[in-house]
Amino acid sequence: MTANLFDALHPDPETLDRLHRRLEHAADDGGVLDIAYRTIDSPVGPLLLAATSAGLVRVAFDVEGHDTALRRLAEVVSPRILRAPSRLDTVARQLDEYFAKRRTVFEVPIDMRLTAGFRRSVIEHLRDIGYGRRESYATVAAAVGNPRAVRAVGTACAHNPLPVVIPCHRVVRSDGSTGQYVGGPAAKSALLDLEAA
Repeated sequence: MTANLFDALHPDPETLDRLHRRLEHAADDGGVLDIAYRTIDSPVGPLLLAATSAGLVRVAFDVEGHDTALRRLAEVVSPRILRAPSRLDTVARQLDEYFAKRRTVFEVPIDMRLTAGFRRSVIEHLRDIGYGRRESYATVAAAVGNPRAVRAVGTACAHNPLPVVIPCHRVVRSDGSTGQYVGGPAAKSALLDLEAA
């Protein structure tokens, strides 16, 4: 086997990266890239970020299973998914700024298609809970017009498709304890501590 044939069959990482970038741009330019994704490292573990042309559609913690989140996006939104980090550069930068305590509000387009009905009204209210503030599940239930739906608020928070960016971590129990969190209790405490410091 000649060296050129071997190189063609076993490209180096730099060549693979260059080819992937070409594929990413061609798919985006051709209108066949429905969902772009990337992962980033964060103080609360690796985060999967996914975006449609409308905006950020999913943030997933490692404990949720990134492959599971991508499969669900393929089923619900579109199977045309590609690792295309550049579409998510802005949100990745804003998350880095948030974790470095240089950002208190995210300014990225959001695609809310993964939530509907009562859950969507809860998720939309979460955006109004300011940095460093906390609200109880009961307060959120009252704010969305259903004061008796405290457990349903908890379920809505647990199904928030955009944790961290849409701050379900700021919703706590009436006694002040943190309660459950999609990223796990340690991640919720870390986010609350970050914002309190």
